[in-house]
Amino acid sequence: MTNEEILAEFGPRESMEYDVVVVGGGPAGLATAIRLKQLASEKGQDISVVVLEKGSEPGAHILSGAVLDPQSLSELFPDWKARGAPLNQPVTDEAMLFLSETTGYRTPNMLLPKCSQNHGNYIISLGALTRWLAAQAESLGVEIFPGFAAAEVLYTEAGAVKGVATGNMGVGKDGKPGEAFQIGMELLGKYTIFAEGSRGHLGKQLIARYQLDAGCDPQSYGIGIKELWEVEPARHEPGLVLHTAGWPMDDATYGGSFMYHMEDNKIAMGFITGLNYSNPYLSPFEEFQRWKTHPNIRWYLENAAGEVTAKRLAYGARAITAGGLMSLPKTVFAGGALVGCDAGFLNVSRIKGSHAAIKSGMLAAEAAYEAVTAGRAQDELAAYPQAFEQSWLYLELNKSRNFKSWFKYGLRVGTLMNGLEQFGLGGAMPWTIRRDKPDHAYLKPAAECQPIEYPKPDGKLTFDRLSSVFISSANHEENQPAHLTLKDASVPVSINLAKYAGPEARYCPAGVYEFVKNDNGTDRLQINAANCVHCKTCDIKDPTQNIVWVTPEGGGGPNYSIM
Repeated sequence: MTNEEILAEFGPRESMEYDVVVVGGGPAGLATAIRLKQLASEKGQDISVVVLEKGSEPGAHILSGAVLDPQSLSELFPDWKARGAPLNQPVTDEAMLFLSETTGYRTPNMLLPKCSQNHGNYIISLGALTRWLAAQAESLGVEIFPGFAAAEVLYTEAGAVKGVATGNMGVGKDGKPGEAFQIGMELLGKYTIFAEGSRGHLGKQLIARYQLDAGCDPQSYGIGIKELWEVEPARHEPGLVLHTAGWPMDDATYGGSFMYHMEDNKIAMGFITGLNYSNPYLSPFEEFQRWKTHPNIRWYLENAAGEVTAKRLAYGARAITAGGLMSLPKTVFAGGALVGCDAGFLNVSRIKGSHAAIKSGMLAAEAAYEAVTAGRAQDELAAYPQAFEQSWLYLELNKSRNFKSWFKYGLRVGTLMNGLEQFGLGGAMPWTIRRDKPDHAYLKPAAECQPIEYPKPDGKLTFDRLSSVFISSANHEENQPAHLTLKDASVPVSINLAKYAGPEARYCPAGVYEFVKNDNGTDRLQINAANCVHCKTCDIKDPTQNIVWVTPEGGGGPNYSIM
């Protein structure tokens, strides 16, 4: 049954009204809600705010390195230390390595540009910080609904956003309501703030509907794949922030790694691959596994005898909105706004987005508060982008606007020009480099590319996808319609497999997509939707843009409890 047919038979949906509805319980969404309540409290007023979170709890779907610049958190809560915010490991040292297959060269710290310096920052679990922010929000009176996925944008007759509807629960694989069926609920607001994270399902629709990206460079993304390890104390350097570039990427492919030494002998490590890569045989997951075998990296996971003694604790993957200022869409429309990575505020030169997410949420909240208390509703919050353009965040993003674009000329040229721009000119390059293609358009036909042979995993240092998904704690209700949908079911075989050698089987870090043989020997695409870790890579990189990621039942997906 279609949603319209379900509504006709089981509707109407119940509705709840709020001053502001926030979609997404990550740092951006929670900062929005907190700031709204703070402003109301300062003026002795009341403002009703609800946060919808599709994960089983706030932080369940949050994945980042992460090194946090505390500037915006200090603006939101000047007393965050006294409140017990989980910022426990300050950065003590940093290193930038350029790797060949067997060696590594460390850039002297005195030559690192300001954007690459991390003293004063903290190595954190962003999931833990999100849970802490959720507790602060609830103490201020914010209502948080975990396990409720916003599945549909609701509009007024005039075309303004008036809220969202949550997804129906208990719909079977056949699309029909089952015994445990519950129809979704409408949450209506004077303003609705979208904070879904990178490649937000509803944010994508809003950008298209209101043409918010008109005049912008096409958005650019990366996929970040992360593991959390517990290592021997002798190999642990609390507070060390290490990044690498070069091997295993070739000179023409954008990518790099991070290794962050947390407290308690924990190391967060991961690999980021730009999704504008051209070779369909490339596998971001396998590149990450291969990177760990480099002598400079595996040393941290071994004992003095060269045996892998570290223990892998957790795994996850997430898309990263990395286009920067030139790809930032218009962030407001009638009835709402985009904040955080739903818009694309991440600073790729600093490899940081959490501080920007918090700041953007605060700016949107201040504009929404002024509007609500002035008696306005469902108009455009023009004060939000105006405040952004006057903020330190705009200045920061403007300095790094060329960072990723330089790498279209290769690693060597990109490194040299970014060194000149960031170190020599302090981000004040007099011109801007533009992009004109989305990431999926860079993929070349398989016939033009060299296949890549990846080594088999050893189960100690390197692993396969399925064992990795297992420790992501990914879980979905099995008897629900697949949330990974195809516009045309024939395209994966007739185009993607025939022309591009089936790249979805490689760019997915969770083993969702498999090409298998039918009984008659023909190929078909099998979608293992239960494996999905909600990284959104398929929605971004599919060369035909035939895959559309939609929200599954609320609460489904990974559970990054310690990430």
